[in-house]
Amino acid sequence: MSPLDRLNPPQLEAVLHRGSPLLILAGAGSGKTRVITHRVTTLLEQDGIAPQNILAVTFTNKAAGEMKERVTHMLQGRMALGGLWMTTFHSACVRILRRDGPAAGIPKEFTIYDDDSQTALVKQIVRELGLDDKVYAPRALLSRIGHWKNLGISAEQAMRDSNDPKTERAAVVFEHYQKGLRRNQALDFDDLLLETVRLLQVSPETALRYNERFRHILVDEYQDTNRVQYELIRLLTQMHKEICVVGDEDQSIYSWRGADIRNILEFERDFPSAKTIRLEQNYRSTKNVLAAAGAVVARNTARKGKTLWSDREAGELIGFYEGADAEQEALFIADTIAKYLPHAGGKKVGVLYRTNGQSRLIEEALRRYRLKYHVVGGLSFYERAEIKDLTSYLRVALNPDDSISMLRIVNTPPRGIGSTTVEKLEHLALENNLSLWGAIQAAIQANPASRLGAAPERSGLASRALGALADFVQFVNDLRALALSQAPVLDLLKWIIERTRFTAAFETAGDPEAAARLENIQELLNAAADSTERGEDVSDFLDHAALSSDADDIDERAQISLLTLHTAKGLEFSLVFLAGLEEGLFPHSRTLESTIELEEERRLCYVGMTRAQDRLVLTRAQVRRRYGSEMPDETEPSRFLAEVPPELVNDLNPNRRQRVQRAAGDVYDGPLLNSAENIRQFFAQRGAGQALPPSKPAQAAPAVPRPAPAANESRGIKVGGRVRHAKYGVGVLLRREGEGGEAKLTISFPGHGLKKLVEKYAELESA
Repeated sequence: MSPLDRLNPPQLEAVLHRGSPLLILAGAGSGKTRVITHRVTTLLEQDGIAPQNILAVTFTNKAAGEMKERVTHMLQGRMALGGLWMTTFHSACVRILRRDGPAAGIPKEFTIYDDDSQTALVKQIVRELGLDDKVYAPRALLSRIGHWKNLGISAEQAMRDSNDPKTERAAVVFEHYQKGLRRNQALDFDDLLLETVRLLQVSPETALRYNERFRHILVDEYQDTNRVQYELIRLLTQMHKEICVVGDEDQSIYSWRGADIRNILEFERDFPSAKTIRLEQNYRSTKNVLAAAGAVVARNTARKGKTLWSDREAGELIGFYEGADAEQEALFIADTIAKYLPHAGGKKVGVLYRTNGQSRLIEEALRRYRLKYHVVGGLSFYERAEIKDLTSYLRVALNPDDSISMLRIVNTPPRGIGSTTVEKLEHLALENNLSLWGAIQAAIQANPASRLGAAPERSGLASRALGALADFVQFVNDLRALALSQAPVLDLLKWIIERTRFTAAFETAGDPEAAARLENIQELLNAAADSTERGEDVSDFLDHAALSSDADDIDERAQISLLTLHTAKGLEFSLVFLAGLEEGLFPHSRTLESTIELEEERRLCYVGMTRAQDRLVLTRAQVRRRYGSEMPDETEPSRFLAEVPPELVNDLNPNRRQRVQRAAGDVYDGPLLNSAENIRQFFAQRGAGQALPPSKPAQAAPAVPRPAPAANESRGIKVGGRVRHAKYGVGVLLRREGEGGEAKLTISFPGHGLKKLVEKYAELESA
């Protein structure tokens, strides 16, 4: 049987289509990786395309590695794949810039700044400009700079477009940030894309060479591309239109990091001769899961539309649990998992949530049940302090002008170069527009007799500090010489550890944390050995470390995984919990006043629901503590709950009955007295001298709480309308209970959470 025989008709059509641009709309779990790998294989074997003429890009190293492994397995050694580029956008850009960057003035040995290095540089700039880091928080500034870069806006343009003092100062930080990167011979993640686009624009020869090389381009997760990535693809397809993009507009959830859903929605406009093929057969989930997820995302308007279907059975109904508070919600999740795992046969469980802070109570509950779990998106391996220290040594070996890495290692481990010395060196560097390495050398040259104990006449540094700096300069020069001799990265790391006695403090500490750090260092050496076996040099090793992501750190062995909804994309679990389905939490309060952002939140819900293979459970808490408040706030059910058809939902709250302890051993187990009508019926029965009817299963409460219809009004303000409150500012009216002045209004106020107000006292105005 041919591998193509295993494809369904739309998949086969997508694999074999040639001659025009192709848009593959691949629904969740529809086998898009299978299509991409089969398409690459047929290009190689049936069409005779050389490996070096194919470029396939995706967003994570994990996905790229999986695709290349599948292609290798399918070819079974019939063809060498050395020239095939099956990689991430950023890795592809690094390869182009390492080879051809000098044509655009980019040094080949540039350093890639990760999040920590970028933040350190912005902190330095904020300090140099004398800005208040509480008003101008470095991470917030970095986020704004990233937003500008994703839109292709330069620092100069950001300055011109500034219309308030805070934005103008942010643009000034942006300008200094770019100057700092150039001075340090570094690029951040956004620059990897921007500088590659600029290279192809300013160097027609380079653009022509890559157009001639990449005759077939495949782009995975096209809905997640930003405008810079779109421009990169456009520049690489000037000579031909053999481009195939695969994506799902219903899974576009990364606008906050620049993803532009218009790229996939307008693909046919950008490529008028394009063919569109829909992959709608889902191989992952049960019919009930697909029906529930489809009903939610169908409320969106920004979509091309598809209907997922499956050959699988209907499966269990969607579970819904409503805890009295967030702790009870977490305990329910842990209890359900504890009962599920003994019969799961190794199947995996995913607990998904909107914000990282939600994991605390869930982790505590799992620990109470003594269940092992893995939190995805915590501190990744290459972000751990001891690993960053050692990789910073390697970065300095290749690029001593990388001031952020130099700052990290200059006194790690301690070598007598204290904070006062470093501050003077930073001042010297700033005054003379030097890197920190340049400032160190200038200080030494200003006091050539420093090692002999001469007085520090010109640099302002003490003789002892100058002596320590001279020793450090010698160390760096020795390290660079070893790196330039093409020593394997493993040998370099061992040399650094031995020369600096890097592990000495950990070896003598004798505590669990020190032991864990030693294990991490050993694992780094293992990674270096693997890199050496692959024939990679130090630059390749560092590029891999810089471009690793949370998605690459997922523990495939973990049976219970805790992760945010954004991190869950591309994964699947037999049992999935979506926790915290409450207005203001999910959908998030920041999105409630924007239709576009609400639609993305709905897509995020769809992504979470379609991670489930067999069982899906939705949970919420009636009250939840927010913003460190002393008392928990009452919550409102998420609108997404109301969008799940009731007939698909199984209410998991036990009978919704109330057990009231009246005296020792005297328990009331009657109907829940939670309304005036219940109470009237109760007293009517007692007045008639009737005994309570035999206990029987209570009628299930409505499976999914639904918001009041939009027709309800409060003084002319419709549900969903904006209101203004004297204390809380502008909010959105979510629900109205009752009539007239006694009506209770539930309103979401950004920054204050959900508030319940009595209409006649609220003094609301239409906003």
